[in-house]
Amino acid sequence: MYDLYFPRDQKRGLYRTFLWFIEEVGELSTALNQDNLNKPTISEEMADIIAWLTSLANLLEIDLEKALKTKYPNKCLKCGHKPCICESG
Repeated sequence: MYDLYFPRDQKRGLYRTFLWFIEEVGELSTALNQDNLNKPTISEEMADIIAWLTSLANLLEIDLEKALKTKYPNKCLKCGHKPCICESG
């Protein structure tokens, strides 16, 4: 994503890139709110969200993979197990 879009993302700026990200979240919301779920459309919207989130991370110089591994270290943060054995709630 960086190699493909960073110059464009940088030119667009953080705020406008964030607006595109939010628009994609709205499109996913609309797709999920249908009586008959269209998985190809939902898949496409999820990919768009990840792409725009990655663009935001690039603009902020955040390594998303590192952030995910730090926040979610391959075990539940509450119970420490994999898979999680916390009570459903």
